[in-house]
Amino acid sequence: MCFDYRGAWDTSATGAHALLYDPNSNISTSYGLRSWIQAGVPSHKLVMGLPLYGRTWQLKDPNVTWIGAPAVATGPGDLGVLNFKELEDFNAKNGATVVYDHTTVSTYSYVGSSWIGYDDAKSISTKIGFAKDHGLRGYFFWALSFDSEWKISKQGEFGFHLINLPKTRKVTISFVFFYFLL
Repeated sequence: MCFDYRGAWDTSATGAHALLYDPNSNISTSYGLRSWIQAGVPSHKLVMGLPLYGRTWQLKDPNVTWIGAPAVATGPGDLGVLNFKELEDFNAKNGATVVYDHTTVSTYSYVGSSWIGYDDAKSISTKIGFAKDHGLRGYFFWALSFDSEWKISKQGEFGFHLINLPKTRKVTISFVFFYFLL
């Protein structure tokens, strides 16, 4: 799993719960995967887990909105979690500001005192590219039912179909999702 680095267990500050890079700590997907590889695990035996949900916080000050902004509680959703469809609906209904963070390769949105950290099509595509560039076996999504009209899951189809499988083997992208989930 390459997610849930931040969440309801720490309501003191907002956080990108599935960031690819963290310039301030070693709590990130890139650090974790590279650590496994440096420890001797072949990259072709590693699979990157990607979330189809966001973690939410209630901002201490609605004018301070960046990743790591002071927070006082979880935000919208049960236990501070919204699936991708729910967070899309929340953002649209409330006119939330959506920000893509190039440094961490993550997305967040905010409106009033509500703050949501999540992955969108752009961050997912970049992470899939990272998996391909590092020779990982593949990736999986948690959980497919959280995707809104397959908006995020489709990014896998364009990022790379299948990695490290023989070129003669034909498998559809939907098989990959279920293959990794079984």
